[in-house]
Amino acid sequence: MNKVELVELVAEKAHLTKKDAAVAVDAVFDGMVEALVKGEDVRIAGFGTVAVKERKPRQGVNPSTGAKMTIPAAKVVGLKAAKVLKEKLN
Repeated sequence: MNKVELVELVAEKAHLTKKDAAVAVDAVFDGMVEALVKGEDVRIAGFGTVAVKERKPRQGVNPSTGAKMTIPAAKVVGLKAAKVLKEKLN
Protein backbone atom coordinates (compact mmCIF):
# COMPACT_ATOMS: atom_id res chain seq x y z
CA MET A 1 0.00 0.00 0.00
CA ASN A 2 1.35 3.43 -0.89
CA LYS A 3 0.32 6.85 0.40
CA VAL A 4 -2.28 7.46 -2.34
CA GLU A 5 -3.96 4.14 -1.54
CA LEU A 6 -3.85 4.94 2.18
CA VAL A 7 -5.51 8.32 1.58
CA GLU A 8 -8.23 6.65 -0.50
CA LEU A 9 -8.83 4.08 2.26
CA VAL A 10 -9.05 6.78 4.95
CA ALA A 11 -11.41 8.83 2.78
CA GLU A 12 -13.67 5.82 2.29
CA LYS A 13 -13.65 4.57 5.90
CA ALA A 14 -14.04 8.03 7.49
CA HIS A 15 -16.46 9.39 4.89
CA LEU A 16 -14.11 12.25 4.00
CA THR A 17 -13.09 13.84 0.74
CA LYS A 18 -9.73 12.70 -0.59
CA LYS A 19 -8.38 16.18 0.08
CA ASP A 20 -9.46 16.08 3.75
CA ALA A 21 -8.16 12.52 4.11
CA ALA A 22 -4.79 13.58 2.66
CA VAL A 23 -4.57 16.39 5.23
CA ALA A 24 -5.38 13.92 8.02
CA VAL A 25 -2.83 11.35 6.84
CA ASP A 26 -0.14 14.03 6.48
CA ALA A 27 -0.93 15.31 9.99
CA VAL A 28 -0.54 11.83 11.47
CA PHE A 29 2.82 11.25 9.79
CA ASP A 30 4.06 14.75 10.63
CA GLY A 31 3.19 14.15 14.28
CA MET A 32 4.97 10.81 14.26
CA VAL A 33 8.11 12.32 12.71
CA GLU A 34 8.14 15.17 15.25
CA ALA A 35 7.87 12.71 18.14
CA LEU A 36 10.64 10.48 16.75
CA VAL A 37 12.96 13.47 16.19
CA LYS A 38 12.45 14.43 19.86
CA GLY A 39 13.47 10.88 20.85
CA GLU A 40 9.97 9.82 21.85
CA ASP A 41 8.43 6.46 20.94
CA VAL A 42 5.15 6.35 19.04
CA ARG A 43 2.84 3.70 20.53
CA ILE A 44 -0.29 2.77 18.61
CA ALA A 45 -2.51 0.24 20.37
CA GLY A 46 -3.16 -2.82 18.24
CA PHE A 47 -0.40 -1.89 15.78
CA GLY A 48 2.90 -1.51 17.61
CA THR A 49 5.64 0.81 18.76
CA VAL A 50 7.76 2.87 16.39
CA ALA A 51 11.05 3.95 17.93
CA VAL A 52 14.45 5.36 17.00
CA LYS A 53 17.31 2.94 17.62
CA GLU A 54 21.04 3.63 17.69
CA ARG A 55 23.12 1.49 15.36
CA LYS A 56 26.79 1.25 16.42
CA PRO A 57 29.64 1.65 13.92
CA ARG A 58 30.71 -1.67 12.42
CA GLN A 59 33.09 -3.22 9.93
CA GLY A 60 31.84 -3.99 6.45
CA VAL A 61 33.18 -4.95 3.03
CA ASN A 62 32.76 -2.92 -0.15
CA PRO A 63 31.11 -5.46 -2.48
CA SER A 64 32.67 -4.03 -5.65
CA THR A 65 36.28 -3.80 -4.43
CA GLY A 66 36.37 -6.20 -1.49
CA ALA A 67 38.03 -3.51 0.63
CA LYS A 68 37.22 -3.40 4.32
CA MET A 69 35.49 -0.26 5.51
CA THR A 70 33.93 1.16 8.63
CA ILE A 71 30.20 1.73 8.45
CA PRO A 72 29.47 4.76 10.65
CA ALA A 73 27.01 4.84 13.53
CA ALA A 74 23.47 5.81 12.55
CA LYS A 75 19.99 6.29 13.92
CA VAL A 76 17.35 4.01 12.40
CA VAL A 77 13.61 3.65 12.86
CA GLY A 78 12.27 0.30 14.01
CA LEU A 79 8.82 -1.15 14.51
CA LYS A 80 7.96 -3.60 17.25
CA ALA A 81 4.64 -5.13 16.25
CA ALA A 82 1.87 -5.39 18.84
CA LYS A 83 0.65 -8.80 19.94
CA VAL A 84 -2.71 -8.21 18.22
CA LEU A 85 -0.98 -7.47 14.88
CA LYS A 86 1.28 -10.51 15.19
CA GLU A 87 -1.73 -12.72 15.87
CA LYS A 88 -3.60 -11.37 12.82
CA LEU A 89 -0.57 -12.02 10.60
CA ASN A 90 -0.23 -15.60 11.77
